[in-house]
Amino acid sequence: MGAMIRKYREVARVHLKSQLAWRADVIFQMFFTIGRILFAYLLWKVIFDGRDEVAGFGFDGMLSYYIFSSFLTQLDLSQGISEEIHNRIRGGTFSKYMVLPVHTEGYFLAMEVGVVLFYLIFDLIAAFVWVLVFGIRLQITEELWVVLCAVLMVALGLLFMVQLTYYLGLLTLKYQGIGTFLMIKNNLVALITGSIVPLVLLPESVVGVMRLLPFYYVTYLPSMLLVGRCREETVAGLAVLAMWCLALQAVICVTWEKYSRRYDGAGI
Repeated sequence: MGAMIRKYREVARVHLKSQLAWRADVIFQMFFTIGRILFAYLLWKVIFDGRDEVAGFGFDGMLSYYIFSSFLTQLDLSQGISEEIHNRIRGGTFSKYMVLPVHTEGYFLAMEVGVVLFYLIFDLIAAFVWVLVFGIRLQITEELWVVLCAVLMVALGLLFMVQLTYYLGLLTLKYQGIGTFLMIKNNLVALITGSIVPLVLLPESVVGVMRLLPFYYVTYLPSMLLVGRCREETVAGLAVLAMWCLALQAVICVTWEKYSRRYDGAGI
C-alpha cells in the first residue's frame, strides 16, 4: 500500500512541476478568475444601486459569494482528462496508460491533484488581490466545523468531476465521439454549480430539483457555507455527494470491464 501511494504521489509531483513549463496558462488562469470577479462586481454594483439587500445578500455578501465560487470554479481543471482519453483512444495511443504500474483512473486523479495544487496558489492570489483592490469586506463564517465541511465538500466535488470526465472519456471506447456528452456536462455545470448566478435567486421548486444532482454541491453549496448560509444542508450535502461518487465509481468499473476489451491499441 505504501509503495502504491508513493507512485501516485510521484505522478502528482511530476504534473505539478510540469505546469511550470506553461507560464502563459498560469497567467490566463489568473485573468479568468479576475475577470469573473470583475464581471460580478460591475453587474451587482448596478443591481444594488439604491438597494441594501438582494435575496438576503448585502453587496459585500454577494461579492464574497462570487469570490468563493469563482475560486472554486477555477479549481476544476478536469475537462482535459476526457479530451486526453478521447484523443488517445482514437489515436491508438491509450495503451501508454494501461501499462503503467498504477491504476489508470488513479493516474488521472493523481494528475489532477498535482495540477490543482499548482493553480491553487495563483487562484488564491487572484482572489486576494480583488479583495484588496475593491476593499471588499470579505464575509466568511466563523464556525470552524462549517468551514471544514465546506472544504471536505470541495474535495468530494473535485473527485466527482474527475470521475465524471474520466467516465466521459471512456465512452470513446463505445462511441465515435463524445462531444455531445461534454456539451451537456458543461451546460449542466455552468447552470447548477451557481457560477453564473446564485441559485438562491431561482424559484425554490427549481432549486429543490437541483439538490438531487451532484453539481449543486460542487461549487454553489460550499460557497454558500463559507459565507455563512445554508448550514442546515451541510450533512445532507456531504451524504448526497458521497453517494454520487460511489455510484459513479460503480458505473466506471462496469464500463471499463465491458468496453476495455474492445481496445486493441491501434485506435478505434
